[in-house]
This record gives sequence, structure tokens and C-alpha cells, in this order.
Amino acid sequence: MGVTIKKFTGEDLDYSVIINDRFTVDSVLFLTATEHSIQYTVKKVLPYEKQYSEDPDNLLDLQKYINNPDKAIFLAIEGNDIVGLVIVRRNWNEFAYIEDIKVDQKYRRHGIGRLLMDKVKDWAQDNRMAGIMLETQNNNVGACKFYERYGFFIGGFDKYVYKGINQLSDEIAIYWYFIFE
Repeated sequence: MGVTIKKFTGEDLDYSVIINDRFTVDSVLFLTATEHSIQYTVKKVLPYEKQYSEDPDNLLDLQKYINNPDKAIFLAIEGNDIVGLVIVRRNWNEFAYIEDIKVDQKYRRHGIGRLLMDKVKDWAQDNRMAGIMLETQNNNVGACKFYERYGFFIGGFDKYVYKGINQLSDEIAIYWYFIFE
């Protein structure tokens, strides 16, 4: 697999950036907090498919990421196809905040997520940030396990974030941190 990672530029504005981010939910993280740490166990659930919807009218204004020292998009490209991306910005607390990271379903488990994360880490360190932070949900166990393997730890969680979208939602937002030493 000849995947290259490149920074998004004005030349890339014409590309269609559609990545199949569908995944099967067959388990969730069950979180518990103590005074000094947050732990989890994995609990099996009845399987269902999940996909983060992308409304073309509601996409980030990608031009704001071009030549902006506080924002970046990195693309994972194989041949002529965009197979993954990461969108990152400098957060108010001097962490690099990953707004989105995804790898196309067909290309997962080939190290592309790690390549994208390495690029974010380099970008954040080059820009003298304290570390990296991101948020995902307790039902995206594959992503959570990936972040943990990469070296992230859970810094907090919020069981109400998604209630505004759906009062019946039982998704829990998990906040992950990778702090530079």
C-alpha cells in the first residue's frame, strides 16, 4: 500500500473529499471515574451500523485551513484516491484539537490512522503546543482503542453532549489527551 500524507492546499479544493466512515457498533465503553483516573470496560451490545453524516452545506470552510498557521488538514492519498484525512486546529488551551480524523472503511488496519496522527503530532510540536486532544463517543470502540494504542488517555467524559441532538441518545462523549513530555 503506497499511501502518502500531504498537507491540504488550494490545489486540493477541487477534489471530492468523501470518505466512507461507516463502522459497526457491537460494543461500547462502560466508563467509571475515580478521584485520580478514568477506567473503562468493554460491554457487548446488539450490533448496528453507524456513519457520521456529512451535510455538504454544513462542511467546514476548507479554505480557512489553507496557509493558516493555527489550522491544518492532512490527506492520506493512495494513487488518485483520498483514503483518509485529519482536520486539526490550535485550541484555546494550546493543545492541537483534532476536529475530525477518518480513514475509509476499505483502508482501515493498514497504519493510515497512525500516519495521520504522526503528522498531527509533528505539526503540533512544530507549533509548540502542549499536546493533542480530541473527542469521540463511547460506541466508537475501534477508534477509542486506536487512540489508546497511540498513547492517548481519557481526560474526561460527558454523558449529556449528544442529548441536544437526540434526547434519547445514550452516547457518551469521551475526551482523549496526548501530552508532550
